[in-house]
Amino acid sequence: MDKKEFQIAIGKRIRQLREEKKISQVELAAFCNFEKSNMSRLEAGNTNPTAYTLYVIAQKLEVEVFELLNFKPLIKE
Repeated sequence: MDKKEFQIAIGKRIRQLREEKKISQVELAAFCNFEKSNMSRLEAGNTNPTAYTLYVIAQKLEVEVFELLNFKPLIKE
């Protein structure tokens, strides 16, 4: 897996967890104090999130950070 594929997988996993909790992208961005456009780029895999960004997102989704990186089932989608 290269860097871009990794970023896409993280973005898909964040979107999956967000949708499971019935939170809109706008709401999650606001909860995290991010611009909606930044959340959109992150979910699309167009940015490489920092460890702190992943921590903030995990806190707002009420999951552990490692759950954001648990995306093996999503890679082949």
